[in-house]
Amino acid sequence: MRPVPRTLELFYDVLSPYSWLAFEVLCRYKNIWNISLQLQPTLIGGIMRDSGNQPPAMLPRKAVYLRSDVRLLSQHHQVPIHFPKDFFSVILKKGSLTAMRFLTAVKMEHPELLEKVSRELWMRVWSRDEDITEPPSILAAAEKAGMSMEQAQELLEKVSTPQVKNQLKETTEAACKYGAFGLPVTVAHLHDETHMLFGSDRMELLAHLLGEKWMGPVPPAVNAKL
Repeated sequence: MRPVPRTLELFYDVLSPYSWLAFEVLCRYKNIWNISLQLQPTLIGGIMRDSGNQPPAMLPRKAVYLRSDVRLLSQHHQVPIHFPKDFFSVILKKGSLTAMRFLTAVKMEHPELLEKVSRELWMRVWSRDEDITEPPSILAAAEKAGMSMEQAQELLEKVSTPQVKNQLKETTEAACKYGAFGLPVTVAHLHDETHMLFGSDRMELLAHLLGEKWMGPVPPAVNAKL
């Protein structure tokens, strides 16, 4: 009899390219490792404010490194990341509040579609340099992810409700309580211990904690399909 799956929580924001990398790796391993993956849409701006941190792109040297780092990691992880042309406007001015509220509503109403809708929002902002802030953009992402227009419109109307706002706030606060100072954050619940791992480059350590085999960011079973 197989042991009960260990719970992993992934706290992420589609504004974060590193979150996309962690998201894809964990989605690839969720049927290989004995885990129960819980996706947690989170607001990175709230974590930055709570921790006193700031986006790496705000520091010139980090900004230069960020582009090179993400480009190489994109190739290594086989995730199609391309920087938006107007990077600072997209990341620092427009933000992701509506998108993350929408994903929160998706999780509340249609959790089975959360993975696909999240991925499509990342594809828009980080692969095709498309908007994720305006209602038509979010509806287009949802529809492309397999949601009916009626379902998407209904969820979009809920993004400004107290229930959705409070849920996103609670999820963000939960990440902060685990010690988050940025995203992505993976929280592993193992027996009586909880481990918070920051970043997309801690998967080998996560495998060690789980007692599972690490086969790189694209395990053979997945690589055969790509």
